[in-house]
Amino acid sequence: MTVPAFHETRPFTQPGTDRAMFWWLVVVAAFVCAMILVGGATRLTDSGLSITEWRPVTGAVPPLTTDGWEAELEKYRRIPEYQEQNRGMSMAEFQFIYWWEWGHRQLGRTLGLVFAVPFAIFLFRRRVPARLKPRLWILFGLGGLQGAIGWWMVSSGLADRLDVSQYRLATHLVMAFIILGVTLWTALELRYGAARIGSSARVFRWTAALWAGVLLQVALGAFVAGLDAGRIFTTWPLMEGRLIPDGYLSSLPLWQAAFESRPAVQLHHRWFAYLLTAAALALAVRLRRQDDIALQRLAVVMAITILAQVALGVATLMAAAPLWLSLIHQAGAIALFLVAGITAWAAARAGHSGATTARETTSRATSFTRESPAS
Repeated sequence: MTVPAFHETRPFTQPGTDRAMFWWLVVVAAFVCAMILVGGATRLTDSGLSITEWRPVTGAVPPLTTDGWEAELEKYRRIPEYQEQNRGMSMAEFQFIYWWEWGHRQLGRTLGLVFAVPFAIFLFRRRVPARLKPRLWILFGLGGLQGAIGWWMVSSGLADRLDVSQYRLATHLVMAFIILGVTLWTALELRYGAARIGSSARVFRWTAALWAGVLLQVALGAFVAGLDAGRIFTTWPLMEGRLIPDGYLSSLPLWQAAFESRPAVQLHHRWFAYLLTAAALALAVRLRRQDDIALQRLAVVMAITILAQVALGVATLMAAAPLWLSLIHQAGAIALFLVAGITAWAAARAGHSGATTARETTSRATSFTRESPAS
């Protein structure tokens, strides 16, 4: 069976597509993006340990009385972060960090409802394509698992540490991006039909590797955040005048230093960004010979996005990672991950017969952007 290329496919005309389910997953993806950003702000404001219990249901109600707030602050006073870093914190200061963590958890609860309630309705009405049922159930399970991972991460900072484990932080962040990626791919399948690799399998492997590379870079960034490694060696392109910074070859074994040495994690995050940039630029040049105009343009957009993200990273580093710039950098990571995923999807459908013209591509792209949930 001939499968139309990405640029040739009219939305919602393939067997098993559903407009309402597509927009539902778009909303879910938007919530996941918001969760990532609010989680980043929670980490950057050192708010993540302000709630020392995991109460998935009853925790939805914040303290409503003075006694309630005093009880929460008293629990916080028992952990090392308060005793060694925030001793003497006022109630107003505690409430500031509490609301960040509570908001992050509340957003997670809301996301669970945004996913589960429509999913149950679609299942009841038998509108879920059979091929997508297992994946959507997996997404549902991953959402629950992510909540447990979040508590597993928080619990690492309640006994012997001032901060959460960077390993658990990276696991929590990577899982969020995996959920985002699966949601994105499923939404595209709902809009255009099932993806099947065309004749340009090599291009698909390249774009898929880049997408996976962006995810790996996100993980490296989590180690930078977890170790506060973005506030050292705040010079560029060299690290305090050196290509390999002092302290890189620490007393730790190399495999351990890669995850626990601040100079090492920053160096790896820097250099892997350069590698990804080179690969994205090479892909954009390579696809100039491709017939699929939409795929060409996506490759260019990805190259531009990754260049912008590198520039944001450099600016964040040189400014010693202020909150607002760090959050913009994290938003850039989300944008890059989404663009890389869409490019990989387009590559999966490239190489089929019938190349489009630039005018046809522009017309269909305009139609895509004008479409709304109400249409």
